Amino acid sequence: MKFLSVGLLFLGALLAQSAPITHEEIVSKTAEGLRLLRFEDGAEPEWVTEDQKLEFMQAEKNFFDVTEVWEVKQELSKEKSQTVLATFPSPSHQSAVSALINTLSTSNMQSTLSKLTAFNNRYYRSSTGQQASQYILDTVTQLANSRSDINVSPFTHSWSQFSIIAKIPGSKASSPVTIIGAHMDSINLQSPTNGRAPGADDDGTGTVNLIEIFRALLAGNFKPSTPVEFHWYSGEEAGLLGSQAIATSYKSKGVVVKAMMELDMSGYFKPGSREVIALEADYIDSGLNTFVGELVDAYSKLPWTMDIPCGYACSDHASWNEEGYPTTFPYEAVTGNDDPQIHSSGDTTSVSGFSWSHSLEFAKVGLAFVYELAV
Repeated sequence: MKFLSVGLLFLGALLAQSAPITHEEIVSKTAEGLRLLRFEDGAEPEWVTEDQKLEFMQAEKNFFDVTEVWEVKQELSKEKSQTVLATFPSPSHQSAVSALINTLSTSNMQSTLSKLTAFNNRYYRSSTGQQASQYILDTVTQLANSRSDINVSPFTHSWSQFSIIAKIPGSKASSPVTIIGAHMDSINLQSPTNGRAPGADDDGTGTVNLIEIFRALLAGNFKPSTPVEFHWYSGEEAGLLGSQAIATSYKSKGVVVKAMMELDMSGYFKPGSREVIALEADYIDSGLNTFVGELVDAYSKLPWTMDIPCGYACSDHASWNEEGYPTTFPYEAVTGNDDPQIHSSGDTTSVSGFSWSHSLEFAKVGLAFVYELAV
């Protein structure tokens, strides 16, 4: 999901100040089928129906769905925040990283994506969405079977599609953790639960980038000094649900995160436009963005450029940024040159402008991000 807010407001109540939301209110409103959405930083969230929520999604009005995490967020906000200045060294493992990059396979990614797009959709509340999460879990578990030290497990939610976390332990330290993530769900905005939503680019490409990076690292006997986690998130298209649940859980447990990268769409650039890796400008750590630019220079054939701000709650990195973690989001193209077929039945690899060689460049950068930060 990468919406730009179009500034439409459907509910006058969203502008009004409301009383603090209590636990009892959350229980009762959720039982009525209402959802708690937040539309801007510092604003109180508002209760809406599922139909109203869909109207916001169809109008490309971004939001966090905070129904499940609001109480945790309020408790975390009471804690005294500790400012940590993140620093990131320049790339220094070119020989080892380049050797691993050479083992990345577009054929592997293409094969995995063909299975993901075969599901009618991967919507977080649909049966095929749950089946898709099981397929990803089985695939990643099989890749990790040769390593007894690696843990792959579902992160369950109140909806049917679970998120997935694969953990590679650090050989010298138990923290901080380096995270690379993508969202597994897809959506047809005209019919979310039943509509056809192959989600090839959004975010099938990011999903298979992560799977292939994971495979290549394990095949290369990757054993980082500090831990690495691969995350596949559920429910991103419906308000960053899975990533919020995990990010708030980590923050409440005091997990120290060195850096988080989101790969959300990596397979398309508008025919005739300049092919680049676009670094998102908001919900990011500027030092980490600088580091990722250096990774692109060192390991990709593409140049990088800054994108315009992607807008409120535009992808899962925003969930981690909200909790104070350093984040970055390299995107497939400058906004306006990105895939116009997302959130529909037309999000396939046959779209003119879809390119596996383009997507491969993001897998290269993602692998370098993991290796350079954790070894």
